[in-house]
Formats: sequence, C-alpha cells, structure tokens
Amino acid sequence: MSSTRRDFIQSSALLAGGLILPLAARAQTSPPAAAPAAAPAAPAAPVVTSFTLLRRNVGFFSGRGGTIGWLVNKDAIAAVDAQFPDTAERFLSGLPGRAERKVDLLINTHHHGDHTAGNFTFKPVTTTIVAHENVPELQRGRAEQAKTLDQQVYADTLFADSWKRDAGDEIISARYYGPAHTKGDIVVTFEKANVVHLGDLMFNRVYPVIDRPGGARIQSWIPLLEKVHAEYSADALFIFGHGGARYGAVGTRSDLLVLRDYLTGLLDHTRKQIAAGRPKTEIVALENLPGFPDFQQALPNRLGANLGVAFDELTNA
Repeated sequence: MSSTRRDFIQSSALLAGGLILPLAARAQTSPPAAAPAAAPAAPAAPVVTSFTLLRRNVGFFSGRGGTIGWLVNKDAIAAVDAQFPDTAERFLSGLPGRAERKVDLLINTHHHGDHTAGNFTFKPVTTTIVAHENVPELQRGRAEQAKTLDQQVYADTLFADSWKRDAGDEIISARYYGPAHTKGDIVVTFEKANVVHLGDLMFNRVYPVIDRPGGARIQSWIPLLEKVHAEYSADALFIFGHGGARYGAVGTRSDLLVLRDYLTGLLDHTRKQIAAGRPKTEIVALENLPGFPDFQQALPNRLGANLGVAFDELTNA
C-alpha cells in the first residue's frame, strides 16, 4: 500500500473509531439556581463520511460507529456492520456502484448498537441479515435496557461455528472463535480479496470496550487474536471496528499482536496489583497502562473500565 493511501486510511479511521459515550459521560450537571446561566452548548460537529476501496471490489466506510466493510461487484452487494440509522442511510445512498440495487447480504459482527442500529435502515433494501446465534439475545437485552425494542431489526440467518456464501465472483465466510469482546463476535472474510473484517475484536491502538455483561472474556480474547494472526497470510488486509487517529482502522495481521500484548499486559498488571493487596477502587484509578502510550484517549478513557473487567475476571467476581 502506498504511503499516500496509508495516510488517507489513517486520517479517515478516527471517524471509523467513534463510539457513543455512555450517557453518564455526556450528561451535564445543572447549575445552582443562583448561578449565571450556562453558555449554550456548541453544536455537535457534523458527521463526515467516506468510502475507501481496498482491494478487488472490497472497501470500508467511515462514519459514526463501527467501521462498515463493503463489497460491490456486478452480481452482488454485501455489507459488514450497519452503524446507526443516519449513517446507514448515507452508506446506502452513497455506496459506489449500488445505484438502486438491493443489498444481498448484511453481516453483523456482534450486537452493539454502533454496529446494528443501522439494521433498521438496511432492512427494507436487504435480502439477508447474518449474525452469530448469540447476537439476537444480546441485542434484545441491550434494547430492553435502553427501551429501544421497537427500533431493533435482528438477523434472520444465524450460525453457531461457521458460515459461507458465494457473492458474485467473491466468497464471503464467517467464523466464530469463542467469547472475547462479547460472546457473539465473528471474523468475516472476503476470501478472494483476502480482506478480513474483525469488527470489535480489534481496537487498533485505543483502549477497547470489554463487555463483560455481554459475555466478554479477556483470557479467551488473547489466544483468539493469536489464532487469527496464524491463519491469515502476511498480505491479508484487516478492517478493524475502531482505530486510533495515528494508526487507523485498516492494517495487517501484525496489528493483532499489539492488541494481544495490551490485553496480556492488562491482565499481568491487574494480577500483580491483586497480589499486592490493592483494592479494586485503587487499581481502576490508573490513567494509562505503562508500555502502551498509543492507547491513551482524552474522552472517554476506558482504561479504568478495562482494569475493572480484568479484576472481576481474575477474581471471579
């Protein structure tokens, strides 16, 4: 890949790496009655979207939420993940080569809303929605908590271990390796293009979301990344669910081992703190894990949450 192309991918990946902040992080405290009125909040920055072709009719879309992978050839259209309803609409209207054609396949890598909320927009123009068999239950549980059940569209094609389908002159396959980021994440491969969409199994140089209520397990995530690294060739391109500004949402298999090393370091650090008798409240107060400066974020800094999950997993809390 040329340096110009790499720079473009990296610069656009910050958009692809956007996650919704938890409500508590976005809420603003009302001032006391006697205080001067607060200045009006600045309007939210407009969402910038982009399409980037990678290889052999396969590319990725940056907008708001998890990166969307796409395929367009003369016989088939496919998408991997759906972002939110508004950006899904922009994806569908702007997808190069689509025109008025239906989407043959939409594949959800897992259940989180920044990857599935756009299913609602896709559904009227999509033939088949695919996901791992654990995804609908997890998606429904999240929606019940958020009171958004009426806005959910679930996959109609589910699988336990693996799935495959021809898509024109491409073959798309998906595989489940076990619990990691959640208990429903899959790896999706455009086999002839040798492009792999990892969804949120990969946060590239940014502290990941580790969804313990959704079935996450750090100790399974580490060997999963090693397996995927071993099973793909050195020239495979990987689309990541989210990426830091410097490194981007597209990379190679070597990037997987960086996240592997972070998760290993996270567990090692937490294990040592537990052995030293430090309480969870003190352990989660760390602002940056030594050895991983590229993972630091301004807001939200998810390291505390990562350390909390590691503590709970190691202590079986």
